[in-house]
Formats: sequence, C-alpha cells, structure tokens
Amino acid sequence: MTEWMTVVLLGIIEGITEFLPVSSTGHLLLAEQWLAVRQSDTFLVVIQGGAVAAVLLVFKARLRQLVAARHDPAARAYVVKLSAAFGITAAGGLGLAAIDFALPETATPVALALLVGGILFVLVERTLRGRAGKTTIGWPVAAAMGLAQLVAAVFPGTSRSGAAILVALVMGLDRQLAIEFSFLLGVPTLLAAGLLKLISHPAGQLPWTMLALGAAVSAVTAFAAVWWLMRYVQTHTFEGFGWYRIVLAALILWSSLGA
Repeated sequence: MTEWMTVVLLGIIEGITEFLPVSSTGHLLLAEQWLAVRQSDTFLVVIQGGAVAAVLLVFKARLRQLVAARHDPAARAYVVKLSAAFGITAAGGLGLAAIDFALPETATPVALALLVGGILFVLVERTLRGRAGKTTIGWPVAAAMGLAQLVAAVFPGTSRSGAAILVALVMGLDRQLAIEFSFLLGVPTLLAAGLLKLISHPAGQLPWTMLALGAAVSAVTAFAAVWWLMRYVQTHTFEGFGWYRIVLAALILWSSLGA
C-alpha cells in the first residue's frame, strides 16, 4: 500500500472512531499492526487535531451560546464543571507522563478492553431501558467523567468518549447531554495530550503534505461521525456499539490465537 493510501486509511479510522464509543487508539493500533506500519506520534497528534476541529464545528452553536450566556449562572456552572473535569484528567495525565507510562502495543489488551466495555454498554443500556435521564450535570458526574478519561488513557481499547459516556449513563445522565459534555471535554483533553506528545517526542519524518492530508481526512470523517451520532441517539441507545465492541473483540482474540 502506498504512503498516501495508508495516511488516508488511518485518517478515516481516526475520524470515525475518535468520538464514537469504540476506541480510536485501539483501532489505530490494530490498523498499524495489520498494515505493518508505525506512524510517528506527530502524525497521530495532527490527525487527532483534525477530529477536534470537526467537533468544534459541529458544536459551534452550543459554544457560541455558552460564550453569549457567560454571565448566566447555569452557563458558568457548565463551563466550570467542564474545566474541573478536564483538570482531573490533566492531573492524572501528567502523573502518567511523569512515570513514563507507555501503552501496550499488542492486540490482546485492546481486545479485552473492547470486550469489557461492550458488555458494560449492553448491560447498562438494558438496565436503563425506558428511563428518562437527568438534564443537568452535577459535580459527581463531571468528576466521574474526568476520571473515566484516565481509565481510557491507561487501557487502549476502552475509548475515551465511551468511558465518559458510560459512566454518565450509569449516573443517570441524559444521553444527548452525556455525548455533548464528553465531546466538549475531549477538545481540551486531546489538544493537551497532543501538545504533550509533541513536546516529549521527536517530530518524525512524515512530510507535511501527508500530515495535512491525514488531518483533512480525519476532520471530514469525524464531522460526519459526530453529526450522525447526535441524530442516532435521538432514537437509539448505545447497545449497538456494545455489540460491535464485543464482536470486534472476539475477532481480534480469535485472530491472535490463530497466530
């Protein structure tokens, strides 16, 4: 496979999986193993930035609303809770960086994390069936979502957005609000993680034209994925994502055993 085809494929995978509850890190790790390639941290940071840009575009009306209503107590409380949740994630992330934590690069841990998360999504959604969720985010929920992102950072295959959404659902939050808060929380989280990678790792050898291509593909596919998900959950639960994770985990484990 040519270099540009590999870049496009990885950009598509990143864009689709970054904000869906299926783990972008896990999918990219598996894709790199199956393609027998290893992209630099710079490449992964740049295409991740494309996905972040897409989320900002999807939620531009909500962001404008928060800015316009910045003197409103409810809007201020929302932003403060968002900032606090990010602060929890950032503090934990800096702690992981201080001990030189490195993600495992084998498929089995990814499969196990996908499997556990998939089972939890199925069980939680079946438990919550027919129940109305809370329409305000309390401090416990905000803190738990910040902590959930740390779990995803330690276990590839967990999914940052998936972990945050799952814990929010368990704590009774409305699905739409859980998605919105998780996605907006992901913006500073991903940007900070990317900046940390750029500071602590060499830039790599990939030409900037390839980096731009990967970011553009990631942005377009992420925009489509987020736009679709926001409408999908209006009439569906996350149970389908749970079954997807379970099937994918089974395929990975079966492939690993076969190897």
